[in-house]
Amino acid sequence: MPKVSSVIVPYASYLRVYEPLAAFPEPERGHWARYARRPDRPSYQDELRRSLADLLPTPPIPVPVHESGDAFVADVDGVLCVCPWRTRLRGWQALGELAEELPGPVLDAVLPPVVRRQTAQDYERWLSRNPDARPWIRTSTWHVPLNWFVLVGDEEREYDKGSDEAAPVLRYRTPMVQARRRVARGLKALKDAIEEGPLIDGLVDVGRWLEEFHPRSLVELDYGGLVHVLPAEQLDGDHSAADVAEGIEALRAGDGVGAGEAYGRLVERWRAVRDRRSAN
Repeated sequence: MPKVSSVIVPYASYLRVYEPLAAFPEPERGHWARYARRPDRPSYQDELRRSLADLLPTPPIPVPVHESGDAFVADVDGVLCVCPWRTRLRGWQALGELAEELPGPVLDAVLPPVVRRQTAQDYERWLSRNPDARPWIRTSTWHVPLNWFVLVGDEEREYDKGSDEAAPVLRYRTPMVQARRRVARGLKALKDAIEEGPLIDGLVDVGRWLEEFHPRSLVELDYGGLVHVLPAEQLDGDHSAADVAEGIEALRAGDGVGAGEAYGRLVERWRAVRDRRSAN
């Protein structure tokens, strides 16, 4: 069996929901309870490497044939919480977004039209049997969507500079009830000030997604592979959640200038990251 490269695959951030075991029906609940006791649970890097390995055959395999039985696990105040990978479902959904990300000739070279059509048909058939399916993980390449920062607070920021053996980690974790409360407050402030726009649309979408999960869940915003493209000093000084909160509070207070300054800092910070995507 060919060896998959051990090089870390970067440039994606993640929004994850960890649900308590009680949220899962049997036999899935038992599966996750046993899984959590495994000492060899894989990481998000392993998931990315597996996905890349599927693109090596000819024709490529854009979506796994079988759904993943892996998950991320967290202990939340003594309660075991699980975030299933659902790699197959997420692969189908990501495939539908590729046309907006890649030029036609590039997309056809990476994934021939016949492969994409067959995969889309497989998804339609599967979705007809699983109409309520939703992923526990959202992924964004080359940036963190600004609406994700509305869910978290600067006091929940966790930053580990890493070492020669371990990569840096920058993430936020917050209780589901707090994330939902922030979404509601943020939406009210934004709608009162600007009525409509992509930030509002994105926040409405993520708020609806959060409503699908158990109220005692944990929400995690993880910079993931972006820590490999951002300089250490920029990571250390990145307080985007604080900037978003400051902007929303300024809108609530009717301070358009203050809101504009906070938004400007965010746009400038993340434009520099996304410009690297264009350079590549």
